[in-house]
Amino acid sequence: MSEMIVLLVPLLGTTLGAAMVFLMRKEMNARLEKALLGFAAGVMIAASVWSLLIPSIDMAAEQGVIPWDSCLESYFYC
Repeated sequence: MSEMIVLLVPLLGTTLGAAMVFLMRKEMNARLEKALLGFAAGVMIAASVWSLLIPSIDMAAEQGVIPWDSCLESYFYC
């Protein structure tokens, strides 16, 4: 049951977010649009930090490599 809840929460959030794009396309004022874009940017930054950078730092430390080296390489060589 808990697996189903874990799967349904992102599904509902994505569905509602996509519905808002289509329903509020022409009647959204600039201030609300900026707030929503800022929120989306914050979510993406948080996702990259917690899902990509922190695990790569931990894996590098376990392998005996300089932990921050893997993060810097991913930004400079992409």
